[in-house]
Amino acid sequence: MGRIVDLCGEIAAAAEEGAEGLVLPPDVWERLRADWDDEDIEDAMGLVHDSLLQGELVESADSLSARLVEVLGGFGEPGSFEKVQAGSAALSLEVLGQLTRRVARLEEILEAYREGASPDRRGFDALQMRLADHGIEHEMEEGREADASPLGGGEDEEED
Repeated sequence: MGRIVDLCGEIAAAAEEGAEGLVLPPDVWERLRADWDDEDIEDAMGLVHDSLLQGELVESADSLSARLVEVLGGFGEPGSFEKVQAGSAALSLEVLGQLTRRVARLEEILEAYREGASPDRRGFDALQMRLADHGIEHEMEEGREADASPLGGGEDEEED
C-alpha cells in the first residue's frame, strides 16, 4: 500500500491539468515506467484526479452551504416565517422545508471535511425548529414553557 501512495504523491507533484484530466510530462512518465506498469500509473492518475475533484467539490459545497445557511437562517425569524406560512414569501413552505432538510444533511457531511469554522447557524437552527413545530406550534410552546418552569413539568421527578 505504501508504494501506491508514493506513486500517487509523485503524480500529484508532477501532473498538470489537461483538457481530459491530469497529464504527466513525458519525462516523468518514462521515469515512472522504470518501476510501474502503464496500467498502475493510469490507475494512480485516476486516484489523484478523483482526489483533486473531491477537494474542489468539498470547497464548492462548503461555500454554497454556508451561504444557504445564512439565507435560510433569515426565515428563522418569527416575522419572516409567518410570511412563509401565509404564502406571501418568495418561497413556499414546502420548498423552504426541502431546502432546509437538504442543507442540514449537507452541513452534517461537510463537518467531516471542513477545515475552517462552521457558518453561524443560529437563524438556520431556529428555522429548523419552526419547520419541525409547524402545525403543532401551540403544543410545542406549552412544552417549552413547562420545561423552563422551576419544576420542569414535574413528570421526571420522584416523590419522597
